[in-house]
Order: sequence, then structure tokens, then C-alpha cells
Amino acid sequence: MTPTQQDISREINALSEEYRRVGETRHHPARDYPPYRSSALRHPQRPPVAVHDPEAVELTGPVFGATDVTALDADLTRGGTGEPLGERMTVTGRILDRDGRPVRGQLVEVWQANAAGRYAHQLDQHPAPLDPHFTGAGRCLTDDRGTYRFTTIRPGAYPWRNHTNAWRPAHIHFSLFGSAFTQRLVTQMYFPGDPLFAYDPILQSVTDAAARARLVAAYDHDLTTPEHALGYRWDIVLDGPAATWIEEGR
Repeated sequence: MTPTQQDISREINALSEEYRRVGETRHHPARDYPPYRSSALRHPQRPPVAVHDPEAVELTGPVFGATDVTALDADLTRGGTGEPLGERMTVTGRILDRDGRPVRGQLVEVWQANAAGRYAHQLDQHPAPLDPHFTGAGRCLTDDRGTYRFTTIRPGAYPWRNHTNAWRPAHIHFSLFGSAFTQRLVTQMYFPGDPLFAYDPILQSVTDAAARARLVAAYDHDLTTPEHALGYRWDIVLDGPAATWIEEGR
């Protein structure tokens, strides 16, 4: 028998309600959130390792300097000799601290699926077409106002086998680095009105409704470029009561 949407919803809701029953409404979900099944295998189960020589960690980490990032790195549509397929977008926003002050000069990285819902990664074997003209990854530095800006393509939904007929809503992954590579935060940006929100355990793991809503970008018609790209704005708040949800365990 083919499962219905009601069956899928009941399966997710039953697991979510059990989680809520034994816990409380949380801004950040537990690292082992049962409806997100792979979290049981991926979340840290041992105490953090104390770093006694932070400089040694930096020396063995990736090398990064401001001169290494160019304006082209923020345009995910310039990865080939032709135009990528899909809905072109400008995504911009500000990185702010808890008091609304801009966080300047921060490295922001993004990665995402293409318009068909497939990542340009060897482990993604979803039978959807790859786009040779779409890189799927970009980076930039925030300016003096804490602003980042990317040109990209709206990603497609994709199956992920977490539960019956599981599909992830369209989303873009964001990674933010602090003053060191050991200071990294990872989160996801979603698009307004996606019908898959109710069926996505990752998004639903944020049980606080206001915090969940802050993960959804806002369409901005003033940012939209005529005959070129739609505009979306999405701010990221690093801490405090209005903080953006961060993927723990990264």
C-alpha cells in the first residue's frame, strides 16, 4: 500500500510528540533527536577534547586570508561555460550579535543542491541531473555592516530516506567562521511557503515556533533585479534570545 501524506505526518508527529513529552520546548534541539534518525549515529557521545595548544590547532588547519576570497566566489552561477538551469536568486543578509551589532570580516560559506535537487558531490547518487554550469558552493566575507551577498539558483527538494517518502524542503546550508577555524557555526536557510515544512524532522526539531520561523528567508521585491534574479533576505543572529538555530555537533 502506498503511504499517504497523513501516514507520513502521523509517523513524524508521533516521534516528535514523544520527544516533546520527555523534554521541553527548546530553542536548539537535542543532538540525538529521534525523528531525525541519523542523529542517533552522528551526535557526539564523548566529552569534548581539551585543546591545550590553540596555535597548534591553527597551524594544522586550513589556511585562509582575506586576499584569497574574491567577488567571483560569491556567485554560484559562474561555475561553467554556460548558464545554470533554475530560478536565479540574490540571497543577502547581515550577521549580527545579540545586541544587533554587525559582525564584520567573517567568512561565510554556503553549499546547496542544484535546481533538480542534487548536490555536486560523489556521495549524492540521487537520480536527478547534475548541472555542469552550477558550482553548488560559494563564500564571501561580511562587510563593515556585517552584510553577506550571494548569487545562486533556488535549490530543489530531494529524497533522503529518513522516513517513508521523505523529502527535504529547499534549503541552503550556511557556515560561519569566527576568529579561528575552531569557531564554526552551521545552519540552514529555507524559503517561504514550502509545503514540505510539516514533513521535515530537521526543521520540526526546532520546537520553538518563533525560532523556527527565523530560519525562513523573506522575499524582497526591492532586492529583486528586473529580468535577472529574485531577491531574498535572511539575517543570522549569533546568540541571545533571537539567535538563529545552529546545527549542534558540527
